[in-house]
Amino acid sequence: MTPVALVAGASRGLGLLICAELVARGHRVHGCARDRAELDRAEQLVNSGEVGPAIDPADGRERGQLVGHVCDVTDAEAVAAWVADVQAAEGRVDVAIHVAGIIQVGPVESTTLGHFRDAIDTMLLGPVHLCLAVLPTMLEAGSGRIGVVTSVGGVVSVPHLLPYSVAKFGAVGLSEGLQSELSGTGVTATTIVPGLMRTGGHVHARFVGDAAKDYAWFAPGASLPLLSVSAERAARRIVDAVLAGRSQVELTPLTWVGRRVHGLAPGTTSRLLGLVARALPHGERDAPSMTDAAGHVEGVQARRMLGSRIVNAVSVLGDAAARRHNETGPRDSRSQVDGSQ
Repeated sequence: MTPVALVAGASRGLGLLICAELVARGHRVHGCARDRAELDRAEQLVNSGEVGPAIDPADGRERGQLVGHVCDVTDAEAVAAWVADVQAAEGRVDVAIHVAGIIQVGPVESTTLGHFRDAIDTMLLGPVHLCLAVLPTMLEAGSGRIGVVTSVGGVVSVPHLLPYSVAKFGAVGLSEGLQSELSGTGVTATTIVPGLMRTGGHVHARFVGDAAKDYAWFAPGASLPLLSVSAERAARRIVDAVLAGRSQVELTPLTWVGRRVHGLAPGTTSRLLGLVARALPHGERDAPSMTDAAGHVEGVQARRMLGSRIVNAVSVLGDAAARRHNETGPRDSRSQVDGSQ
């Protein structure tokens, strides 16, 4: 019987690669995202085998399939309807992984209430919506695997990523709490704690302060091998952990060290991060705002604003990942990552 998986945030980046891993392992994957065109490209990339691990015929496994659904994880009713549709069509859901996320980069003085709401709606309430939708049938069946992608920013609050960290701290609490609550039911919840990964997501990062200056440190950090890990390797380890029902998976040495140092010496860690924050660029405003506006500059635009050949050169691996992982639109288009017209 073909296992059935749901992946929220499936059209690009890490979510796309998780779909590809599951398909290679014989799962029928129903992935959701907000953009139909991105989903169509994701289906083509995964189902053709262009993205994801190759299958050894000697293993005797058949490829699964990715089916795309338009759904916004911030909309509880839409998530419930998506899950219900899949359950009606397939008869069950064996695996559900929440990957969808946004990242806003900038100092607190440039943030608004709208930035916090966007982050929380997507990366905290999104997983809540998915978990609540799949749990009734998983509990009834006495089996199921849930995975929530959190972040090192959900265990150590990182400067210039405050709305992101607030949402990810909540996601850690959700998945760790679920693992305890579900003990003995046959359903497991895995807390996935990655650090920086070369997904190519820097082209979609939302810069809310001095966009060009923040891009200058963020893009290399998300691209350099010593600071970031291969997204393909991360996806493989995530799927391994979720299918095995492990409670936690930490994907980088920096995540492992940061979590434990912060646990042993939280005050010292906060003071050290304070020094980092003082060295980072300041924003255009003197204080945060209570408005619902959530203005930002996307990474591709921030790159053009910066116009630095040096930053572009050290971000080359991240840019290549963006093209591979459907972050830049059609595969023959380079304009979004190289600034060409």
